[in-house]
Amino acid sequence: MAHGATNLSISELRECIQHLEGTSARKKLVLPFGIPEIDDRLPGGGLAFGALHEFAGGGAGTVDGAAAALMVAGIAAQTKGQVVWCLTRPDLFFPALAQAGLHPKRVIFVESDKEEDVLASMEEALAYGGLGAVVGELVRLPVTTSRRLQLAAEKTGTIGLAVRRWRRQTEASDYGQPTAASTRWRVSVLPSEPLPVPGVGRARWLLELIRVKAGECADFIVGACDAKGRLDLSTGPADGQDQTGRSVYSR
Repeated sequence: MAHGATNLSISELRECIQHLEGTSARKKLVLPFGIPEIDDRLPGGGLAFGALHEFAGGGAGTVDGAAAALMVAGIAAQTKGQVVWCLTRPDLFFPALAQAGLHPKRVIFVESDKEEDVLASMEEALAYGGLGAVVGELVRLPVTTSRRLQLAAEKTGTIGLAVRRWRRQTEASDYGQPTAASTRWRVSVLPSEPLPVPGVGRARWLLELIRVKAGECADFIVGACDAKGRLDLSTGPADGQDQTGRSVYSR
């Protein structure tokens, strides 16, 4: 009898430790892209829930920045529940979000005057829990602040998505500074997929995984998010790339 009671106490202790450390199975879930070539590069086979992920345009231009925002919208569209989107500039085009799979009715927009308030809103939303995703549009992401966002995401299992958008080219250099994000991506616009008849095909992006914990960097040419937020691996030539792998439309 005493032996059985001891085993029960150890079991309870283990559960308590797991709860305190935030290592429950729920927080180990991932959101796969559904493309083996991309998912195989990511620990667990997808973007981890309970973590912060960063996205930016491949250049300082607004076109690539908009593509990064649409990619984040497609990722958020594949989660369950409401999406909180924190920003300082209300310049999102609702039909474009819906085209990327994220219906505006699912989104709670939190507009702030200062970027510091955007970061604070992100942290509060991540700590709240019960949301599908929390998005924040940022110019700068200090490493200390990114750690707070990462910890808040870990505690609730919510996925955090930081979109780095710049007003001036000089601000783009800040993206090279270290942060606590689990993955870091760049999105550059490429010529659309060719069609057998005159017209505009599906938009294409150069997707660069430039940082991932416990993984390797990689580049992919993908079809932009469809109406369900899904990407598609493109096999066509990247005619819009220069020798550095950057979009010629980013300059």
